[in-house]
Amino acid sequence: MESTFNVKEFLIALRKRLPLIIIVTLLFVALSGIVSYTMMKPIYQASTQILVNQKITNPLQSNDLNIDANIQLVETYNIIIKSPAILSEVIEELELKESVSDLDKSITVSSEENAQILTLEVEDASMERAVLIANTTASVFQAKIKSLMNVDNVNILAPAIVPVDPKPVKPDPLFNMAIGAIIGFMLGTGLAILVDQMNTTIRKEEDIEEITGLQVLGIVSNVPGSKKYTRTTNINEKKELIADVDAEKIKGVSNPKIGGSY
Repeated sequence: MESTFNVKEFLIALRKRLPLIIIVTLLFVALSGIVSYTMMKPIYQASTQILVNQKITNPLQSNDLNIDANIQLVETYNIIIKSPAILSEVIEELELKESVSDLDKSITVSSEENAQILTLEVEDASMERAVLIANTTASVFQAKIKSLMNVDNVNILAPAIVPVDPKPVKPDPLFNMAIGAIIGFMLGTGLAILVDQMNTTIRKEEDIEEITGLQVLGIVSNVPGSKKYTRTTNINEKKELIADVDAEKIKGVSNPKIGGSY
């Protein structure tokens, strides 16, 4: 007989194993919280803003054309800021131990659409160090762009500062615990299904039909009010029962036989 998926039976099985699912889910939530708070290194972020503003050399030139030219330069500046020409000088000036590729991974440069402002973000395990790298990178870029592109249209709009109460951007314990709860619930559900499927106890008529391939013709159920015989475990009661049996045997032997031959 082919087995078909029954949603009702599936939900009943999950309900029976609900404590197991809850325990696994809570275990993963606790594990995620412990790892986030004790084992993962906090990462801080510092950001600085750079304004790209082309100086007007031709008074007759439209101001809109100057703005469009600056916006087009923003994409070029995004690449130049993270180039080895800039980062190698930052490493040399700050005497960093990181390589250019490692420093490049910790720096993010972005810009809003149709905006002349670049946002430079640096992530590091130290808030003070992140601020120092962000400001130094912006200053080196501002100084080097004059010789690289023969322009003087970069100004530092808002340098990075160390906040009074710095808070790490990574890790996010609540987010990690939420992910742990989802993973724990999925694994707990899978484990509950596995345990239920490995249970070979025959629980209903369909199980017998599936195993034997035969059809169940009848069911013998318990009769209400039927007597239940229990095994006597009291030693004194056993002794009394044996004494009664022996007395009956002696009585039977001592009784005269009626109608017997002499």
